[in-house]
Amino acid sequence: MKRLLLNNTFAVILPIKNIPLHHAGSTSFIHWLASIPTYIYILILLAAISLPSFAYAVSGSTQISPLATLAKWIPVLITKGFLMNLIISFLTMLFGTIMGLFLGMGQISPNIIIRQTSIVITQVFRNSPWLVLLFIVMLSFPFEINIGEYTIPFPDWLKAVVGLSLPLMANVAEIVRGAIQSVPTGQWEASESLAFSRHQTLWKIILPQTIKRMIPPWMNWYAIMTMATPLVSLLGVTEVVNLSRQAMEAENNNPSLLVPFYGFCLIIFFLYTYPIARLTIALEKRFSVKL
Repeated sequence: MKRLLLNNTFAVILPIKNIPLHHAGSTSFIHWLASIPTYIYILILLAAISLPSFAYAVSGSTQISPLATLAKWIPVLITKGFLMNLIISFLTMLFGTIMGLFLGMGQISPNIIIRQTSIVITQVFRNSPWLVLLFIVMLSFPFEINIGEYTIPFPDWLKAVVGLSLPLMANVAEIVRGAIQSVPTGQWEASESLAFSRHQTLWKIILPQTIKRMIPPWMNWYAIMTMATPLVSLLGVTEVVNLSRQAMEAENNNPSLLVPFYGFCLIIFFLYTYPIARLTIALEKRFSVKL
């Protein structure tokens, strides 16, 4: 707020404080993840490692230790399990970002039909449970598509990508809409004075300015999407959580394996998403608009 300092009979306008104008509110999850002290994660990791070993020692079992069993399965869990989670998250972000870009621009369209349709689609998928959308896609889409003499398989993991892309599309659309509307209106007015069309103004002037504003919340949603990929295990997709359950079944469902296997899933997801959280905060500070 501008302040006035009276000096005799003259009012002096003091400079505005250097306060960030743009702050991506959708990065609250990233801020929460990055704000947790590192020693908390170290304590959780130590507890996850020591608990199964303690239970194994108390039971006096002569079988192979839970940690040794986990070590045997780690290569499979990473190469055939966690890798599938990453593939699903990458493809989901790709399709969701492309569709969200056009859906977000549709929300600011001067055509009322396009604008209202885009708003309705955004709100429907943004406020729908992800698991429900996954079940709808899984049950609605066929297992294969026949085009003439050719048969194209439609595997479950690809259906999961489609199901997760829908809510991500809606959230990316809100990021795009908010970023476009955060650009000062003077940019639109200046382009109109130079006889730019609305299409030229949007693609050559407005959108280039919004990219740096969209990157932090977009990365936040990538971290969220990566941690949401274990939902597809409920649909039978072979990823790290589903593969962990299969590995424990292959080891006679020993209860002492629950903590090591699921703890390993927690650790690899954390090791992957925590650097993203730190990078997101750094980019948010770098790209913030200051006056």
